[in-house]
Amino acid sequence: MSLAKPPVIFSPQRRGLAAARAAKLQQAPNAARYLSEDAGDDLLERLAFLRHEPKQAMVLGDLAGLLTEGLERQGAVVTSAPQPTFALELPWPIGQFDFIAALFVLDTANDLPGALVHMRAALAPGGLAIAALAGAGSLPVLRQAMLAADGDRPAPRLHPQVDVRAGGQLLQRAGFAKPVVDSHTLTVRYSQLDALVTDLRAQGLANQLADPGPPLSRAGLARARQAFAEQADSAGRVTETFELLTLSGWRL
Repeated sequence: MSLAKPPVIFSPQRRGLAAARAAKLQQAPNAARYLSEDAGDDLLERLAFLRHEPKQAMVLGDLAGLLTEGLERQGAVVTSAPQPTFALELPWPIGQFDFIAALFVLDTANDLPGALVHMRAALAPGGLAIAALAGAGSLPVLRQAMLAADGDRPAPRLHPQVDVRAGGQLLQRAGFAKPVVDSHTLTVRYSQLDALVTDLRAQGLANQLADPGPPLSRAGLARARQAFAEQADSAGRVTETFELLTLSGWRL
């Protein structure tokens, strides 16, 4: 009996293009990298709390470089996964990694349970894996703006997201020991919709759906901008929210 293939929700080609564009945009000194910075700081704190001192680490999606630099300062040899061509759904490089971190890259895996299995398999016994994702509840203002843009015929424009409960189930399904899932909120303020979209592209979070829907018309874009602006406070700024989900587990 053959196993059913996971549905194709995301396009690996679009994922690669988004990652390549983000890498290019990150060359600008003022490029947005707040998600990577937040996750990098968080993961370094977790490692210190757990007293886990990696010697061989693999890191994916560290746009800000904070996590990689922190690990190297502690004496770890860090392998950066080959972006943007890294295939999440295929077996990962097998090595004696005692730590693997994936920052906002598993969000677009068509087979997320399978990707977590590959992540665990790439760990040495006693190794720790941590994945940061944009969890359910992220980008509520942008979602409302896109609904306003499309009117009665909403198109797929934002990615489906994982919540805390599903994250715990995924870790258990992948065979991780001591699974832990938690989340925290990160808020960012913007004066206009276009600035938010630019930041998302710079962080590799542009639309990577296999069916991305039709391009926004000029009228649709105008409606989206208006809907976004209507959420502004007295200072003319709109607060957008990210619910950042962190999944961690060990290979015993």
